[in-house]
Amino acid sequence: MKNMKRIPALTCSAIFAVAALCLGAARADVPNPTLTGPIAQNVPPGDPSHDYIFFTDQSVGDFSYVEEEFFIEGTANTYATPPLATGTVTSSGNPYKTRLVVRRPTNSQRFNGTVILEWQNVTAGYDIDASWIGGNAKHFMREGYAWVGVSAQRVGVHQAGTGLRAWSPVRYGSLDVTAGGTLVSDQLSYDIFSQAAQAVMHPVGVDPLPGFDRKRILASGASQSASRLTIYYNSIEPLTGIFDGYLLLVGGSTVRGDLGIPVFKVQSETEASFAAAGLTTLQADSDIHRLWQVAGSAHADRAFLNGVVANASRDAIPTTPPGLCNAPEGSEVRLYHVASRAHDLLVRWVKTGTPPPTAPRIRTVSPTPPTTIARDALGLALGGIQHPDIAAPTALNTGQNGGPAFCVLFGSHVPFDEATLEELYPRRNDYVTEVLFSTLDNLVRGYIGIRDAVVVVTEALQSDVGK
Repeated sequence: MKNMKRIPALTCSAIFAVAALCLGAARADVPNPTLTGPIAQNVPPGDPSHDYIFFTDQSVGDFSYVEEEFFIEGTANTYATPPLATGTVTSSGNPYKTRLVVRRPTNSQRFNGTVILEWQNVTAGYDIDASWIGGNAKHFMREGYAWVGVSAQRVGVHQAGTGLRAWSPVRYGSLDVTAGGTLVSDQLSYDIFSQAAQAVMHPVGVDPLPGFDRKRILASGASQSASRLTIYYNSIEPLTGIFDGYLLLVGGSTVRGDLGIPVFKVQSETEASFAAAGLTTLQADSDIHRLWQVAGSAHADRAFLNGVVANASRDAIPTTPPGLCNAPEGSEVRLYHVASRAHDLLVRWVKTGTPPPTAPRIRTVSPTPPTTIARDALGLALGGIQHPDIAAPTALNTGQNGGPAFCVLFGSHVPFDEATLEELYPRRNDYVTEVLFSTLDNLVRGYIGIRDAVVVVTEALQSDVGK
């Protein structure tokens, strides 16, 4: 019986190994662009000339990391991208020039072998390194990942007022992802992303990761970028074979099941509510697909909002001011704890063929249309991954909100009053015990990592709840 149980795992690993060999041969079909850099950062962040890296992260030195920017240019294809099917080239030879932001260990010996290539999110009208700024940065640096952000879309480069060219003409004025204004619907974005991966993994000329032993590359994107990567996976990946795995954060739709390349989706309660209302569809787990939903979390949570506001304020970029939404914005359920763990498990999946554990879906209820999220007496979502922030709650955190601009994405956070806290946790030990058991449950199930588990328990021990 033991031998019989080993067969699926061995078969799965063999499939991944064969796929990797096949994909390695296909990578040669992606042309190598020209890289220039690192581009000098000539003034300190916040200087009015803006001759520095947009949304630069000044904390990298604290983790013995370095941040560098490169310009990348070449000619790119456009594609027809039919749903759930391999794409076809519709034109070629279209010139482009854009940028890469590289954050890597200062010492190559600290590199863990994995490159995360993130499709910069542009929904707000400018480039946002969503997974990095949303809370995963410390995990990436502690674990030795190399993170590379790609400015692939027109809005991030060309948007009036907030795009890179307008934000700093002196630094970014030569960038162009529209083939001189002839292609304005992001037709070049897919090939730009492919060529960025090629430049990182198989450099010719300038090497953005000098001396680094690169073993695998993950495609990453959040929200709109996750949707773009879904199209990329279904239509472009079969033509290029350049990525080893995909991490789709707070977004992403159905992916095809015949490519053998793992796709890991981490979604918030916000996306679960969209699916419950019939606005999106949920894909079942399979040998190549995992979906985790985190109860109480939001599409753009407090960690993300804090990061964006801090950088936008420094870089003179307008953001949605607080207090406009129907409820206090920004769920404080730490989605990034789960996303950090998902990155590590995706690496294991790629390396060994061992898929991540499954997770329960957030529950829904349909007393009358439309279907909605099922909630307990406190208003907290039922089902899904129950992070200690919601399993041992001190506030009402949800993935839902309303109001102008992007309020629908921010979720909400309303602290419980003293009477509610006293009813939930009559003694201090009651709260600490709840947090401890919930944390251990998440740790054992594989939904969070040990570092984040220690943080959660330490914070509970230091809190005033139940005193």
